[in-house]
Amino acid sequence: MTDRVFTESCCAIVSFRLGMADGVSVVAATWQQALGDLGFTVRTVAGEGPVDVIVPGLAIGADATPPSAVELARALDGCRLVIVENLLSIPMNLPASRALAAVLAGRAAILHHHDPPWQRERYAHIVELPPHDPAWAHVTINELTRREMAARGIVATTIYNAFDTDEPAGDRDATRAALGFAPDERVVVHPVRAIARKNIAAAVHLAEALDATYWLSGPAEEGYGEELARILARARTRVVHQPCDRPADLYAAADLVAFPSTWEGFGNPPIEAAIHRRPAAVSDYPVAEELRSMGFRWFHPTDLAAMRAWFVEPDLALLDHNAATARSHLSYPRMADRLRALLLRQGWLP
Repeated sequence: MTDRVFTESCCAIVSFRLGMADGVSVVAATWQQALGDLGFTVRTVAGEGPVDVIVPGLAIGADATPPSAVELARALDGCRLVIVENLLSIPMNLPASRALAAVLAGRAAILHHHDPPWQRERYAHIVELPPHDPAWAHVTINELTRREMAARGIVATTIYNAFDTDEPAGDRDATRAALGFAPDERVVVHPVRAIARKNIAAAVHLAEALDATYWLSGPAEEGYGEELARILARARTRVVHQPCDRPADLYAAADLVAFPSTWEGFGNPPIEAAIHRRPAAVSDYPVAEELRSMGFRWFHPTDLAAMRAWFVEPDLALLDHNAATARSHLSYPRMADRLRALLLRQGWLP
């Protein structure tokens, strides 16, 4: 402790992976921008991804070869503050979580919690995460998790995910042409990684019911490849499984956003749909209800008559309302202000 030499403005962001298309990476990128705006020099550290420092033992699935304390200390060397993105929340590499917690003991850190173990059935038996240390601050991405952590004796601050609410619209015609969509083809996009809780079958069924093409933009993960292949093979509508490099183009090319997840720690696509003025069909997972309480108006995936009516006569006022709601509650400046307030309160601003 006493022989550490920290650079006042150095901050490290650590996770399993960073700089990729998963939700944690996307949110971490907005924090990286905010921290830079606040005067920090940010170093990214992860098990995989386009980061400043790769520590292979941090990666999901690398639990057989956890990182050593020496590796972690070297990766974090000189950084006064460490932001941990979900690696001390969800046990997707428990040996790495234990190693990182030990290295951060007594050190200024923000544990940014996206998915605590009790919110996932397969991890519910894990009780050692999240860890706590008096030197740390905890941040949740929703009020539900903040309350659940309080019930477990951990005080946290909620900072909602941030979005560029003024992002320019994408190129609908060029993107549709590149993906092979006909000008009059109705397209339901499902902008997610293919894993069980994303409820792929329900999204396919929605596209079928709306006489639309089903477009899945993310890859299969967590061993879901075979199940995904079975679901898509049974689809009674056209299926396109292809990524799109720019989110703005993805939403521009679609006519409806499907989001029938059974569970999400937040759920970025419905917010992105609001920003890009697209209707969305969103299930009633708990945090979706928290977002709806902000004022968002989404279809439920079972509201087929309402969605069919939408295609006949779109309600543009609804799109205006959702875009304004995103701007009011989930803009980048709003998140940055809350993060700055937390850092000021902790005495961690550079």
